[in-house]
Amino acid sequence: MIDVIIAGGGPTGCMLAAELRLHGVRAVVLEQETEPTKIVRSLGLHVRSLEVLDQRGLLERFLALGQQYPVGGFFAGIPKPQPAGLDTAHGYTLGIPQNITDRLLYEHALAAGAEIRRGCELVGLRQDEDGVTAELADGTQLRARYLVGCDGGRSTVRKLLGIEFPGEPSRVDTLLGELELTADPATITALNTEIRKTQLRFGAGPLAEGGYRVVVPAAGVAADRSVPPTLDEFKQQLRATAGTDLGAHSPRWLSRFGDSTRLAERYRDGRVLLAGDAAHVHPPMGGQGLNLGIQDAFNLGWKLAAALAGWAPADLLDSYQTERRPVAADVLDNTRAQMQLLATDPNAQALRRLVAELMDFDGVSKFLTEKITAIGIRYDFGAGHELLGRRLKDIPLKEGRLYERMHAGRGLLLDQTGQLSVAGWADRVDHVVDSSPDLDVPAVLLRPDGHIAWAGADQPDLLEHLPRWFGPAAGR
Repeated sequence: MIDVIIAGGGPTGCMLAAELRLHGVRAVVLEQETEPTKIVRSLGLHVRSLEVLDQRGLLERFLALGQQYPVGGFFAGIPKPQPAGLDTAHGYTLGIPQNITDRLLYEHALAAGAEIRRGCELVGLRQDEDGVTAELADGTQLRARYLVGCDGGRSTVRKLLGIEFPGEPSRVDTLLGELELTADPATITALNTEIRKTQLRFGAGPLAEGGYRVVVPAAGVAADRSVPPTLDEFKQQLRATAGTDLGAHSPRWLSRFGDSTRLAERYRDGRVLLAGDAAHVHPPMGGQGLNLGIQDAFNLGWKLAAALAGWAPADLLDSYQTERRPVAADVLDNTRAQMQLLATDPNAQALRRLVAELMDFDGVSKFLTEKITAIGIRYDFGAGHELLGRRLKDIPLKEGRLYERMHAGRGLLLDQTGQLSVAGWADRVDHVVDSSPDLDVPAVLLRPDGHIAWAGADQPDLLEHLPRWFGPAAGR
């Protein structure tokens, strides 16, 4: 029997597969498409995703193929400088096309030992108390102890489970593509500057490999968004918005996206779970979608592995929904707000000017930036130290740095006292006796995802907190 079947081989599915493999879990990824998509929707990774990659020793591979930019200008495209005092050692955004992110995570999952089967379409599933049976389009069946749907906004898994996906349908569509333009570059730049004063859903930017990436409002909402626009439709909308089609020709790919906003009513049904766009869809404002999915996988992987290993506390797997669904709900809300600020009517433009003025206050700008980049997240772990539930940024140690110690995906006790112990949990928690000028508490217990599960100096108190996240001590 397979341990975990993952439906969907995009960034969420591949990140989850790799996280499971860190713990020896047999993961099989079923990807319906036979080849990687050429469509590039996401163009970057935010701070928290960069931290996640660094915690697993992957960051350098991404940095080598991307471009670092200051953190700023994310919220509704309002141009503001990077706020001071961001709580991270990775104070930048990485510009990197999604096809490269997809490829690197795909290679990471394969190198970790995950099995990825392309051209495999899941069409049915049934579950019982022992596992899940997945039915494939070719008539074959696979049996696993758990199944995770990472199969996008039109998720087959979610539909098969009958999980409701409430929210709002698209009100506007936007066309997106990579194609050639014959217009003079200076003309294109001038049009960008002028039109984007009021219409931020328009833009034409040059690509490193030649050609342009172009985005333009669609004429209406498509009945079937999976059907790409034609070149004629694309040119027509360019003329309607910019007064010229810019000589558009020779598209590499064309696509469309909407602004629907939906959130799955639950993330778990027995032995089946949802992650990434299968659990939430929202407008692309702030570039949060791909990042949100990667972070879902990072939260779920170690918990699912613990359940399979038999040491997970009774409510550990349910904490995936408890923690991640509110995060997604907040993303849906902030993208709703950003879409309002993008509208071109006078009321929306007045509101946009007001928000822009408020963002000149550093506290406001910092708050919104932490929201978009996901470094302001604090999970509810109950009463306790003010750090409880927050993730800990990478900090320097006398020997190396913190994130270098987290590549194995285990818990970690960073002990500046040298007097504490994780005896009984050493198979799940690393004990690092070291110190940092950036840590002003005696010790912290980190979950495998880097969130602070305990802070203090008292050994009996630590022993009360270890079982909550890491189960009973060995031999008990």
